[in-house]
Amino acid sequence: MAKARIINIVATECPCALEPRFNKWYDEVHIPMLMKFKGIKKVTRYKVPDNNKEKGSYLAIYEYDSKDDMAALNASPEFKAAIDEMNESWKNQPLVKWAMAGEPVKVHGK
Repeated sequence: MAKARIINIVATECPCALEPRFNKWYDEVHIPMLMKFKGIKKVTRYKVPDNNKEKGSYLAIYEYDSKDDMAALNASPEFKAAIDEMNESWKNQPLVKWAMAGEPVKVHGK
């Protein structure tokens, strides 16, 4: 069985008209920049079912082997570069709605 990882969940929203641009940017620019930080082991993105016709909502789950790896991200040059680039690419368009971290309590299943 694979080791359970520490996760960080980030919820984002963007106007529906900007979803193609947002998804291309997130998948081709933002995640690759963050994945340069060796502490991130995996990123999975999810689309939230249409609960708001004006905005597209997404979740990204970032996985780490340890709390130390997750904590080190915020002080890394990779994180700074990704955030600076995000702020430049998405001026006046806040994307992040909320973020939270979690650590495993118990793993069920295979």
